Amino acid sequence: MPTAIAVTSPDLVLPPTDQQTPTAALLQSPDAQPLDAALADMQVLVEQHGYVVALYPASISAAHERRLHTVRSVLETDRIALLKLDLPPLGVAVLVRQLRQLSICDFSAGIVASAARLLSHYIYAGALLNTVTRLDRVPVSLKTHAKSWVPGSQFGVLANPTPQLIKIGGSGELAGPEFGTQLIVGKGQSQSDWVTKTLAPAWRVQGIQESALPADSPRWWGTSKMVEFAAFLPDISVLYQLVSSVRREVCSWCGIELIGDRCGFCSAPLTAPENHMGAPGVLNHGTAT
Repeated sequence: MPTAIAVTSPDLVLPPTDQQTPTAALLQSPDAQPLDAALADMQVLVEQHGYVVALYPASISAAHERRLHTVRSVLETDRIALLKLDLPPLGVAVLVRQLRQLSICDFSAGIVASAARLLSHYIYAGALLNTVTRLDRVPVSLKTHAKSWVPGSQFGVLANPTPQLIKIGGSGELAGPEFGTQLIVGKGQSQSDWVTKTLAPAWRVQGIQESALPADSPRWWGTSKMVEFAAFLPDISVLYQLVSSVRREVCSWCGIELIGDRCGFCSAPLTAPENHMGAPGVLNHGTAT
């Protein structure tokens, strides 16, 4: 059985890219499920799949995050990875789908878990906003805050991999990926087509997908008048090559296999100083191979 991928909200489970991509398990909040039921569900996942990689956004409630750690602690197992992601909701959903794709490949659970940090660097997640007055995820200058009060103002914001903010209609452009991507778009209460008509051609995306807006997106971005987007690597063969190209190590603490500089299961840092997350040569400039 493939490594189980789990999420904290059903809207973080995007439609599969093919018939082989498995779905993700739902780890419900304390308000929706008592502890005994949560423990039983997790126990079944571990027994059926061997390992569970649970991804959750940094914006979830403190009670929900405590529940995740409580379940792992009570079960006294080292087979559950809890990965906290500081990505916008749609970016989290994209990364979840990529790990779902990788879970059926010949990667160990440790590689799948630690691949999350690597792949997050290749997700360009942002939004078109009608106001930035309540945006606290990306640095906003006082001058930009003042412009936000002008009727009709719109802003393009990139939260990952490098924060950036521009005023639509100005001279600035959002820095896009230098490799082939597809774009997924979730519309809030904004009718603007700037993302699909201006940003997508500028980034030379190879396709556009539409998605329902995650429920937490308006709170994350500080407004419901928005369009959220994320550019990503869609091809499983590219994802596989990218992950495969990084040197594999063994965690000195829990003994699980990993890539990068930190174990996805126990969070112990890698002691080998020469190891790095980058995978130069896998993505050619301008295209994905």
